[in-house]
Amino acid sequence: MSVRPLRKRTLEGLHELKPYLDHINDQVEEPGYIESDPVQFMHAFSEKKDIEIAGFLAAMMAWGRRDIVIAKVGDLLNRMDYSPFEFVQNYDQRQYSVLNGFKHRTFKPYDIHGVISALKEIYLKFEDLEDFWEMCYRQGGESGRPFLSHFQEEFFTQSNELESRTLKHISNPEKGSTCKRLYMFLRWVIRKKSPVDIGLWNFMKPSELLIPFDVHVARQARKYGLISRRTNDWKTVNELTETLKILNPEDPARYDYALFGIGALGFELPKKFLLNRV
Repeated sequence: MSVRPLRKRTLEGLHELKPYLDHINDQVEEPGYIESDPVQFMHAFSEKKDIEIAGFLAAMMAWGRRDIVIAKVGDLLNRMDYSPFEFVQNYDQRQYSVLNGFKHRTFKPYDIHGVISALKEIYLKFEDLEDFWEMCYRQGGESGRPFLSHFQEEFFTQSNELESRTLKHISNPEKGSTCKRLYMFLRWVIRKKSPVDIGLWNFMKPSELLIPFDVHVARQARKYGLISRRTNDWKTVNELTETLKILNPEDPARYDYALFGIGALGFELPKKFLLNRV
């Protein structure tokens, strides 16, 4: 039996929908959101290197229920005495025992050990984590490949303590991944003037961000005709982002708040906007 194609919203329909999405954005993207989201760990620090390490670790582990993710990230940072840069800077095999017993989904102590070892090498070679990301961004511009592919490759050359199994925790768009957690981290560190996102990095513009794409966002995007593809992959992330750029070309990733709010937080759009039953 053939699958009915998804209907795509017209340009006129998008502009009619925009004020409703903007209104939900305004309700979701407010300071109270922080305490229920892993982004809270970036707000817990004042020094750039602490902020970026805490955010990167939190984004890597943002997999599953948010309350469980928050508990696990809190556990990991507690093991670092809530001094992530100092811990990374001084980390060696003797500190491995600090990670014993840590587990989150498929993350095990050796995965965290490898990631921390790579971060230590990055801070020895680069001014900070942003400087490393900027190098990968430039490589993407020169090669024409997604810069996140360069990020994954470069990250895993930083330390011989990284096992191949840890590779799955850092996505590669050339493998079709939506790279949801990496783009969530980039949303946190790139978007400016947000009551939630930190916006402390400058190597790329908010207009270049892709939408952090998960099952909640995917379902709402299809219901309301923002995407026509049924597969959750890199091409669909780009399709959705191009649609959202019509509504806000300078900051398309902001609509992550609205689509997440509709999918997971109980916000609703008028039924007249429903285009597809999925």
